[in-house]
Amino acid sequence: MTPTIDGAALLAEVEAFHRRFNVFPTEAAYVAVALWDAHAHLIECFETTPRIAFLSPEPGSGKSRALEIVETLTPRPVSTVSASANALYRLVDSAAGLPTVLFDEVDTIFGPKAGADEALRGFLNAGYRRIGGALRCVGEGSNQNAQVFGSYCAVAMAGLGSLPDTVLTRSVIIRMRKRAPNEKVEPYRQRVHEKQGHALRDRLAKWADTVRDQVTNAWPTLPDGVSDRPADVWEPLLAVADAAGGDWPNRARAACLELIRSAHDNDEASLGVRLLTDLRDKVFGDADRVPTAVILEVLLAMEDAPWGDVDDKPLNSRTLARMLSQYVTPANKPIKPRGIRTPSGFPKGYYAEDLTDAWTRYCPPPPGESATSATSATPQVSGGESVADIATAIRHTHAEAATQSALIG
Repeated sequence: MTPTIDGAALLAEVEAFHRRFNVFPTEAAYVAVALWDAHAHLIECFETTPRIAFLSPEPGSGKSRALEIVETLTPRPVSTVSASANALYRLVDSAAGLPTVLFDEVDTIFGPKAGADEALRGFLNAGYRRIGGALRCVGEGSNQNAQVFGSYCAVAMAGLGSLPDTVLTRSVIIRMRKRAPNEKVEPYRQRVHEKQGHALRDRLAKWADTVRDQVTNAWPTLPDGVSDRPADVWEPLLAVADAAGGDWPNRARAACLELIRSAHDNDEASLGVRLLTDLRDKVFGDADRVPTAVILEVLLAMEDAPWGDVDDKPLNSRTLARMLSQYVTPANKPIKPRGIRTPSGFPKGYYAEDLTDAWTRYCPPPPGESATSATSATPQVSGGESVADIATAIRHTHAEAATQSALIG
């Protein structure tokens, strides 16, 4: 009879092993990394395998060390700083079993000076889901046959800066930073500590065998609001946490929400969503239409907003129109500026009715009443008001609301 293995205690040991050598930015990061290590031993049970990405703006932030510790804890690890997509496809298809691929210095592959490597990007994207693969011709000379190569495998990455959006959205993102003077770690000595990591790896493999059927048939409950791609990323990790038991299910769900929120806060691709949200919460409020000039004046006056530097220049009417045209009206037509009749003229602007569908589909829920007090009084375009009058009124309502919020806070 196979002895029972305490999965919660074992994951706690994995977490403690990382803590000896890694300083992660948050508690959520330790939880996610320990679960990711364990999920690599159960990868055949899942429909998707999240990538894990250790990223930082500067060297010396512990990314490579984190990858090194992951290597000691995961099955069949293969480390590389340079690999062709074809080599990786053949590695995954080998009879030795699914590898755990560890990419260090991944910024040299996807960074701004690296150029596009669509084949490698395709490997990382396709291999995130079990059905992914690549069609390649194999053979000699004219004797060629088409063959599908699988790409589904666990992938961990470390690099400077960021990664393509298609890779980031398939990843658990750990944003590393330099250690503060008071943050100490144990020096890693491969000859000593690799054996300790391998001992933990072997115990993880044995535990994985005892919960394989449970995890294969698991449909973990996701936190409220987690759906689509983030759900695909976190479902395997939550299944591992539920199988381990103890406090891991609760810790995993808390980490899920925290890291998803953090990823969204740093997601440059969400600039369009930020624009829609700022239009809803900071510009329109209860107004049914606002001239473009007013929109730009309000957006450019916002502190800590990106609108003063979009494509190396302040947001202008042409860029605003281009960004909004990517979204559609309730009638499924691109959002475009329309004429607004005012006593002083017929300026171009935008109508709330054109934006409502995009607001509903893409924006986070509106803030509470105290946060929306500024926009609830946004004036309508009517009467004898000019565009300048409207802009002044909007600025005043925002200033009054900010004062009220500060007094309440």
